[in-house]
Amino acid sequence: MYRRSGLLVWEIMRTAVGRVPGCPAGLRAACTAEGKDAHSRPAFAPCEAQAVHRRDAFSSDLNSFVSRTHTCGELCAAHIGQEVRLCGWIQYQRQGLFIILRDFDGLTQVVIPQEESTAHLKKMLCELPLESVIAVTGTVIPRPPGQANLEMSTGKIEVRLQHAELLNRCRKLPFETKELAKGAKEFVVPSREPGKFYSLPQSPQQFKQLLMVGGLDRYFQVARCYRDEGSKPDRQPEFTQIDVEMSFVDQMGIRKLVEGLLEYSWPEEKGPIATPFPSMTYQEAIDNYGIDKPDTRFGMKIIDVSEVFRNTEISFLCDALSQTCGVVRAISITEGVKLLKKKDLEDLKKLANTQFNQDLTFFALHSDGTWKSPFAKFLTNVERSQLCHATNLHNDDVLILATGDQAKVSATLGKLRLECANILESRGIAVRDPDMFNFLWVLDFPLFLPKEERPEEYESAHHPFTAPNPDDAHLIYTEPDKVRSQHYDLVLNGNEIGGGSIRIHNMELQRYVLESILKEDSGLLQHLLKALDSGAPPHGGIALGLDRLIALTVGASTIRDVIAFPKSFRGHDLMSNAPDSVSPEELSPYHIQVNWPAEIHKDRTNS
Repeated sequence: MYRRSGLLVWEIMRTAVGRVPGCPAGLRAACTAEGKDAHSRPAFAPCEAQAVHRRDAFSSDLNSFVSRTHTCGELCAAHIGQEVRLCGWIQYQRQGLFIILRDFDGLTQVVIPQEESTAHLKKMLCELPLESVIAVTGTVIPRPPGQANLEMSTGKIEVRLQHAELLNRCRKLPFETKELAKGAKEFVVPSREPGKFYSLPQSPQQFKQLLMVGGLDRYFQVARCYRDEGSKPDRQPEFTQIDVEMSFVDQMGIRKLVEGLLEYSWPEEKGPIATPFPSMTYQEAIDNYGIDKPDTRFGMKIIDVSEVFRNTEISFLCDALSQTCGVVRAISITEGVKLLKKKDLEDLKKLANTQFNQDLTFFALHSDGTWKSPFAKFLTNVERSQLCHATNLHNDDVLILATGDQAKVSATLGKLRLECANILESRGIAVRDPDMFNFLWVLDFPLFLPKEERPEEYESAHHPFTAPNPDDAHLIYTEPDKVRSQHYDLVLNGNEIGGGSIRIHNMELQRYVLESILKEDSGLLQHLLKALDSGAPPHGGIALGLDRLIALTVGASTIRDVIAFPKSFRGHDLMSNAPDSVSPEELSPYHIQVNWPAEIHKDRTNS
């Protein structure tokens, strides 16, 4: 197990950063006298000769999963005649004749066409501020005789431009950074400076985005994260993530990277895993499974039978379907007549009522073809036939019916689906194969959700830096509740093991989301907004929960079983008795004191 965990960590490092020994890909950029600018990001010296000699062997790694074909530092005479796509920052523009394009790996000269038919390209490139982010497509050609620049690794060639795409316009470069906004569930640690505290990160989200703005092409980290979640089941206050961020990438690139590293590091004794992983939309997951992290190892899907009862005379069904979002949905339990006891049905009914305030209706189709239900006598023969056809109901099956609001009905049946699986497995029925590993991508989550306490206001479904789905971008200004996001979750056997998104890289859009939709104080994020306004590339990332992934892989019942020094259910360290009280003398250097609640203060005084 531990050897495979190490392989997983190594593979993501190898894939995300590149394989050149002793020279991180993010630090490889050519430094030349050509195109220097006082406000440019720093360029780095060329790599050692050994690393340069091996460049061709590793170039495919540097261009994997992203939208470019080559980096700005790798083109040479061997590429002459090839069509290439480069992504980077405008380092320099000279007299409307050419630009110098820069990325993490180096510089490439791009020749601007002078023909009348391409005047729009020339106009765009000549008017763009330096440090704007663009993607260019063109053909590699040799530089004219006598014009080679031997100080550049790409100095013998140039790219004749065919197409250019503006990815982000730079307005001004930031030179200061304000403190980061603090999260509501973060641990606060006092410092020796009066009134100053550290905030332990839930994740390095903003930091890694700033790395992308700064020109680092790919980042990864085995990150220790902290979250004050109280006593949530199967959670830990400190946990480990494999954290990844990449520039010039889309959802598919991130997904391919993650699938590749999991496939490479997967334990041989668990059998191979097939890639690419299947995917479904968030709405499909909710409609079919009632949850956004479905366990697809077994069926028992939720089935919408609203049409069966569209013209029914049964009053409670008519009332449900007359609602704006009213539905009638069901799940079918194969041979439930034999396997489910009366108490099981009572427990399911109690669970639905207690957790979701949802009523249930049960229909049992016995082996002799008779129906058992308080409402069976009200069903017409047509309704019975259509219900059997829609739900694939057979003799000895039990149908659980729920009516009402679509969201509440789906959530209820999703919970009952899992509870029924637990009941059947307790009776010795194999429902979820413990040796099966079903990976699944869930896509197209909503970008915003109504706040529970104030439904007329919105909150981010994940975090406020997630980009909208391009197909829905126009709705963000008029109907934000209908906008899908570019967020993606990776699910394994009904457990979320990873989540990420393509980020907003446009400053105006990010400010609008913060101020106009979320009603947040954007002043706390001025450092990020300034960075986005300074030539931020399109970027995205993902974080994999390493503890949960390992727990599921080895069949552990809880993540505590795979963590060296886990905390208890309430977040306590039972060996060191932490968290514990601290004396006033020990608190003195931190300039803080404890304000005890009245009842605790009374108990301490009496003792």
